[in-house]
Amino acid sequence: MPGVRGQGRGGGRSPCLPRHRGRTAGAGTCRAGGAGGARAADRRRQHRFTGARAGAGRRRCRCFHHRLGHLRRHLCARGRGPCGTRAGGSRRLPGYPGGGTVIVGIDVGTQSLKVVVCDDTLRVRGEAAQPYALHVPAPGWAEQDPHLWEAALGPAIAAALARAGVAPEAVCALGLAGQLDGCIGVDRSGRAVGPALIWMDRRAVAEIADVPAEEVRRRAGVVLDAGHMAAKIRWWKRHGPPGAVRYHQPVSYLVRRLSGVNRLDHAVASTTMLYGLEARDYDPVLLDFFAIARDELPPLAEAAAAAGPLTAEGARLTGLRKGIPVAVGTGDDFSNALGAGVIAPGTLVCCLGTAEVVGALHPRPLIDDAGLVETHAYVSGLHFIENPGWLSGGAVTWFLGAHALPDPAAMDACAARVPAGAGGVTFLPALSGAMAPEWVAAARGCYYGLSAAHGVGHMARAVLEGCAFAMRDVVERLRTMGVAVETVRLLGGGAASSLWAQIRADILGLPVEVPARSDTSPLGAALLAAVAAGRAPDVVTAAARLDTDADMRTVMPQAHARAACEAAYARYRRLFDALRGMFVEDA
Repeated sequence: MPGVRGQGRGGGRSPCLPRHRGRTAGAGTCRAGGAGGARAADRRRQHRFTGARAGAGRRRCRCFHHRLGHLRRHLCARGRGPCGTRAGGSRRLPGYPGGGTVIVGIDVGTQSLKVVVCDDTLRVRGEAAQPYALHVPAPGWAEQDPHLWEAALGPAIAAALARAGVAPEAVCALGLAGQLDGCIGVDRSGRAVGPALIWMDRRAVAEIADVPAEEVRRRAGVVLDAGHMAAKIRWWKRHGPPGAVRYHQPVSYLVRRLSGVNRLDHAVASTTMLYGLEARDYDPVLLDFFAIARDELPPLAEAAAAAGPLTAEGARLTGLRKGIPVAVGTGDDFSNALGAGVIAPGTLVCCLGTAEVVGALHPRPLIDDAGLVETHAYVSGLHFIENPGWLSGGAVTWFLGAHALPDPAAMDACAARVPAGAGGVTFLPALSGAMAPEWVAAARGCYYGLSAAHGVGHMARAVLEGCAFAMRDVVERLRTMGVAVETVRLLGGGAASSLWAQIRADILGLPVEVPARSDTSPLGAALLAAVAAGRAPDVVTAAARLDTDADMRTVMPQAHARAACEAAYARYRRLFDALRGMFVEDA
């Protein structure tokens, strides 16, 4: 998200500010040509398909393919392919136009629509973004006009294609991913009858008052919460614009507008409070709780399936040729992980956008009795156990504005001058309610431990540490539930901060991997489109083409910081416990 990205590469960066991503001067520029460079490029391309690599890289690839084989055996034992289809070979689709050499992946974000153009190896050849507005008409409300998403499609796709140096006719498939927990009411033609209530919107509190929380958790694996789609549909029926006959999430809305087909994937459906994890279908009991009919929701399908061909209207909106397959798509929590190559248990994903999403894969659905994490279906056939996030990048944006700092790099420079533990200053990252160590909507952020001896650097470091403490809450809960967490993969705009990566490694006591490409959601969408177009037989095979090892930076925990981090984390937990009563009283 723009609020957490560092200053762009190139000129204008002060030499006193830290260089993000651990790059040396000149990194990111084109490699030198010549035979040696060509051979290196050939080896990298070969690695995408064969895993052949020298030295330590080969050991890593063997580990990856061991996991890949284990995942295939697990899914085939259940009689299902890795994308939820029957196991088998490539699925070339009859009735779709042939030709085309590139794939378009789209992410419908909160602040912008992002597009990547990829080749068959899922190498990004061009990318672009188109910003749009967010409307906050009242406290706790957050809306977007769905027509802004539609209007952003054409310019963003055209810019990405231009940067890739290819014509629109070269596109063979289109995939979408995007923000979760939205709600858009549409008429019979699929057009929106009002604004989208997006994930930040909390207006539907009264709509969950009579719903049994434990039953929702047991059946759906999620926390009863006003932010989820079922509550928003109920609100819309009571108070929203008339004329809605069906309700969509942002991704399924655009799929309907582009293909004319109503479809929602299992992963997004599992976030709605209406989906039964065991049955892998809408749950009639949950539907009854919220007074929602099944035909008011999009029918379910696999994320990597083709929803349908791009219609004439879809071609007008995108500038692409009519008839190419449009993938069903998925939510950004899942496409971020998929685009980062996470298809097997063991790697914890932390996506640092406006909100911080933390989760890991597990073979079976798990129900968290404590309600800290939720369980969702995942596009590879496994389950994503996650906390959907607190304002983390949003806390950075708040801090920059409050202290008149120009960008996150300036905040890092201040915080880097202060040792681990922030000199005893603790920040509670609950600027829009707490999501860890407990979900408390009435909680609010605060500083504790300030004295006249502290300055802006202590406060900056406390913000960065406080968000990392919340991440540790989630990691410890996942481990208690039996979810494997061996390493951390840091994604999103906040991954640009080398300091934040080091703070997280120190607080968690785990290696933190930072890919060269941290914004992976549109790449995950392109991966789904590759499968939908028959360019890969399933998502596991497609994910194996991602060269996630290229320019991966690994940050190791520092032993000398461990004691200070442990003491600071314990202080953070005591602070939350001490304030719990005030949260309830002030609600």
